[in-house]
Amino acid sequence: MKAQELRDYTDEELRQMEAELKRKLFTLRFQIAMGQQDNTAALKNTKRDIARIKTVLRERELARERERQAAKASEKAGEA
Repeated sequence: MKAQELRDYTDEELRQMEAELKRKLFTLRFQIAMGQQDNTAALKNTKRDIARIKTVLRERELARERERQAAKASEKAGEA
């Protein structure tokens, strides 16, 4: 899953995907520990997907914060 693809999802959808991937990561860890899973790369890929989702969510959070600060700055400029 690429970050560009993730940007098409809403925040709520991304949070749901993150929760699903965290559950998947939990089960993968157990499967690897028990010897049921041979594909250890799946663990790495799942962690990276979670990180990508968190990155996109953080980008959006920072963008909203910048917009709020710009709005406050324009209000203050209008008052002066």
